[in-house]
Amino acid sequence: MTAVVGRDSSARRLAESVHDPEMPMLTLADLGVLRGVEEGTDGSVVVTITPTYSGCPAIATMRDDIERTLKAAGFSAVEVKTMLTPPWSTDWISEEGRRKLRENGYSTPSPAPRRTAGPVPLTLTVKPREVTCPVCHSANTRLDSEFGSTLCKALYRCMDCLEPFEHVKEI
Repeated sequence: MTAVVGRDSSARRLAESVHDPEMPMLTLADLGVLRGVEEGTDGSVVVTITPTYSGCPAIATMRDDIERTLKAAGFSAVEVKTMLTPPWSTDWISEEGRRKLRENGYSTPSPAPRRTAGPVPLTLTVKPREVTCPVCHSANTRLDSEFGSTLCKALYRCMDCLEPFEHVKEI
């Protein structure tokens, strides 16, 4: 396939416009899961995405939504590939994506932990996070559940305004 990989290709713009099925205020570009778009001169497109988790249940929907969007725009053959290396990180969420999360009541992730070579330390407790309430901006928050509505979110409560909220976990 002869590829047109330019940042401004129509296939890229279309793929960048697809929304995340679990946090629909974000596009796949905002979330940072869209890794590459190669547009062939024959009307074919290869899109590469990286899921937020290797077992992310939304990956099939992302793949279907990308394919449906590109085919509706007239691209004849669409292939969506999954790339697991390097693994996705919350650091890949764009500033625009972080702004959209805040505007929709989410607490945004701090910088992701740095990965190192060698053994992964086993911890049996949750590492405390510095989480700020998206409503009143207080740092006086409490973890209610490490498990939110999706794998990538945890449930917190602000101890000042008492509002519950979701925090996007650092990965």
